[in-house]
Order: sequence, then C-alpha cells, then structure tokens
Amino acid sequence: MSMKFDIFFSICQTPVDGYMPSERVMLQNFFDQVRHADALGFGTAWVAETHLSCQVQKRNPGAVIPHFEGEIGLNTDILQVAHKIFAMTSRIHVGSAIRNIQCNGGPIAHAEAVRTFLSIHNLDGSEKRKLELGFAAGRFPFSNTPYGIKPRNAWEQVAWPIVRGKIFQEAVEIFLRFIKGEVFSSKQVTDQVLQRSDFRTDEHWQQTLDAYGENQNQIPLPSRWEFDQVGVIPLEAPLENLWLTIGAHDAATQDFANTFYPCGVFNLSFTPGPQIEATHQRLMKTFHPDGGPWKRTYMPRTVLVFIEDGPGLSTAQKDQKARETATKATENYWCAIEGTIDPARIQQGVDNALVGSPETVLEQVKSRFHPEDRLMLWFDFNNHDNAGVKANMTCFMERVAAQL
Repeated sequence: MSMKFDIFFSICQTPVDGYMPSERVMLQNFFDQVRHADALGFGTAWVAETHLSCQVQKRNPGAVIPHFEGEIGLNTDILQVAHKIFAMTSRIHVGSAIRNIQCNGGPIAHAEAVRTFLSIHNLDGSEKRKLELGFAAGRFPFSNTPYGIKPRNAWEQVAWPIVRGKIFQEAVEIFLRFIKGEVFSSKQVTDQVLQRSDFRTDEHWQQTLDAYGENQNQIPLPSRWEFDQVGVIPLEAPLENLWLTIGAHDAATQDFANTFYPCGVFNLSFTPGPQIEATHQRLMKTFHPDGGPWKRTYMPRTVLVFIEDGPGLSTAQKDQKARETATKATENYWCAIEGTIDPARIQQGVDNALVGSPETVLEQVKSRFHPEDRLMLWFDFNNHDNAGVKANMTCFMERVAAQL
C-alpha cells in the first residue's frame, strides 16, 4: 500500500484581508474546487458540516464563538451536497467531516436519511463510489441544545461533560443499528450509567452524587430517545456504498461503535505520534470483524497545506513566503475563534502544517507520516482565492504526491 491523499473543504465564510464572499460565491468556488480535485486524482472530498448560524449565536448569553465574523461553514447537509458532487465528477468519493447525528431529528432520522441517500445514489446498481460518512456529536453546543441535548436536571448539569459523552454513545448505538437495518425498541438499547471511573476527579464525582441526592456506586442515565419497535426504510439500501468514520477522541466510544458496525476513526495532524500509533494498535484488536483487518487508511488525518512555488524564488525564499502565509492565516483563524492571538498556539499550528516549497513539503510528508497513512489535505483554510487554492492543489499533486 502507499500513502493516500484526500482533500478537506471547510467552506468557511469569514473575512480574509477584508474580503468575505457571498454564500453563492463560496458555494460556486467549492464546487469548482471539487471538480478540480476529481481531475487531479484526490481520493475523497471531505466536506465540513455546520449547523445553525454562528452570527446569531453571538446574540445569546454564553456565546461559544463571540468573536467570529461570518459562518464557520455553509454545508448543513452532506447528503444533498454529495448528490451534486457525484453528478459533476467521475472518480472522487464524498465524505462528511463531520455529520452531527444528534441534531436535526437525532440518530433515527439520520440513519433513515443515509439509507435513502444510498438507495438513490446506486439506483441502477452500477455505482462504485462511496459515501464516506464521518459522524460525531457536533462541535458546538448551540447546534444541539434546540434539539434537547442539554441537562435535564441539576445533577446532569453538574456532570454535563460526562453526560454529554454518554448521550453520544446512546446515539451511536441507535444510529449504527438502524444503519444495519435492525428492528428494535429503545428498551433494547444499552443502558447508560455514570460511575466513578467516568470522572477525572473524586471531587467531580462527589459533586454529582450530592446533586443526585443519593450516595451509590453508579447513577442510571435515562434514555434520550424512547421508542417502540422501529424499522427504518428503505429496507434494501445498498450498504456497500457506505463507509463510516467516527469523530470521537474517546477510545471507549471508538471501541463501543465497533461492537455494532465497522467504523474508522478521525484523527488530527497535531495528535502526538505515540497516541496515533497506540490508536492503530488498539483498533487492530477492536475493529469490527465485518470490516476485515484494520488498515491505517481507516484513520484519515487532517493536515493544513501552505505550499509555495512562485517563479524566480529560491527554495529558501519559497519556504519563507509559505511560512508567512501560514502564520498569517493561523493568526486570523484563532483570533476569530477565541478573540486573542496565542503565539505558542500559532507556532504549533504552523509547525504541524505542511509549509514550504514543493521540495520542502515533500520532505515533511516523508518524515512526519507513515507511508501507508491517509491525509485529508486542507487548502482552502483562510483563503478565498479560488484560482490560488486550485493552483496549490495542483502543485501538491504534481510536485509532491507524484513523488510518493
């Protein structure tokens, strides 16, 4: 096997050097870049997914990203987007990075929507390309609270970071079992409980027990989704066109998902190397057997790319120019997200990206990644120059990927 190169699209509508494209232009540029990615031979187009307006959430108390201007992403439904991508391309697969299965109706609704998509996608039985569905709990709380994903009582409020993870595990089981086509009721879903081992400190566990009102070894967590026997349709959805990847950093949740269905795992480029390797070793044991042996490509890794190949510049000058671009983009992003610039965080972000001339980037890829890794390359980060983004995509595939 050899290294595989996918591409990640954020469709992030925020000002860059005082310019913020309209939604129409953002989407036009995105689809143009997807067509170009298909022609260049990228494996999968992973598309970020976001729900509910970032701008509107700023009006509320406790806003999550109060300094962000614009929308952190414009794709709210990968299934609609995927149909259009497949219609305008010939080779590239489509992935979601990442679909929130808790909002917009919850895990049952998402399972049914995915099965409907698959049935239409491969209606004549000849389609080989896959929907690579990344799924998770959602990045921002404001996307989930309108759908009831919030504390229901005082003790859930105290233990909310733990409760939130348990809710996602419940959603994962429901979603995966309905994806498979099982028929079951909520009474047949794994009971979720809170216990000391779920908490980082004795103090937090005791605070939860105090709020609960009873001193016991575990606290039962009532179901979020209650339903009688349910079967989702279409019944004959072609699952061979589906690949699932879970967006959870918690090892127990990754392993739990794989007790129901084969699930790859997302990981970020700044995750420490030892943790990456430990995850691979663990999933070699816990990956669902229906998926066959675990492969490194089942853990795609996001990595920013700032490549510079300007004419008349030396390699050192290209490296310097690329680093300046990377630093500026990273500063702009974190200032928008958090309202401040942390020099250490900016430096770390630039160091974890692929930055420099084609020759420098090639050496960075060789030195940082396993030859069988799968990279989700991010070119549109803080960049609204459509022609420039496409030129960088071309440069990477022709000057870097071709050498690997």
